[in-house]
Amino acid sequence: MRRFSILNAPKHVLLWIYALVSLSPLMIMVLNSFRTTQQMATDPLGLPESLNFGSYQKAWITASFETYFFNSMFVTISSVFIGTSVSLLAAYVFARSKRRVFAILEGLFLSGLLLPVFLAILPLFYLFDALGLISNLWGLIAVYSALSIPFSSFILAAFFRQLPIELEEAARIDGAGYFRTFFFILLPLVRPAIATVVVFRFVPIWNDFFYPLMLMRDRAAYTLPVGLTRFFGEYQTDWATLFAGLTITTIPLVILFLVASKQLVSGLTAGMSK
Repeated sequence: MRRFSILNAPKHVLLWIYALVSLSPLMIMVLNSFRTTQQMATDPLGLPESLNFGSYQKAWITASFETYFFNSMFVTISSVFIGTSVSLLAAYVFARSKRRVFAILEGLFLSGLLLPVFLAILPLFYLFDALGLISNLWGLIAVYSALSIPFSSFILAAFFRQLPIELEEAARIDGAGYFRTFFFILLPLVRPAIATVVVFRFVPIWNDFFYPLMLMRDRAAYTLPVGLTRFFGEYQTDWATLFAGLTITTIPLVILFLVASKQLVSGLTAGMSK
């Protein structure tokens, strides 16, 4: 055991060094958000003398970060929920049905992974303009939900195919219907896959700049990535407020990874031990 630890010591050291280097920009950002601009000008890497939340209050209220934050939360959570829910039902059908029509439909779903969706922004913009969905958060949710389905259904269908069909047969023998079998037996077993899909869809939607820029014209409908561009222009010399705004933007992602890390690792490593 000691020999094994000694042999792996360089790997652990390198991993810790990599972790420190990766986290150092985040730590500098968080620490400087509690300092004043004058303190950062004289000592950029210094520690805060006290926990000053004035920059957070300024970013949250004065810079309209409250509006941008809740818009992003509403759009991201709604999009992930709708996209994952539709993908779960579709993936179960794709994994269990032997009809050719569903195999063709699965191919159509997966073709969404191959198409460059950004090329469709012009007809999408005209469609949204005709439907009155410009600067409408529900329109943005519809776009993100549709874009989530191909990837999510692909991942979830692979997990459903790994589950033995005998589980469903046993449940039906005991009197469980299709819906009860799906929600109470199969869904708990694919939680790692659901966590993987949620994380891999939450992050790009939260950070997406392109679609809100093209489809959101009203400032009250801006999400955080678009709002940050205006925020940087207005507060480019107020470093403390900038760091506070960036910290607020990062907090949901950190919480998501901390909450879903165990399930995410299980989902990413599923089948590796077989």
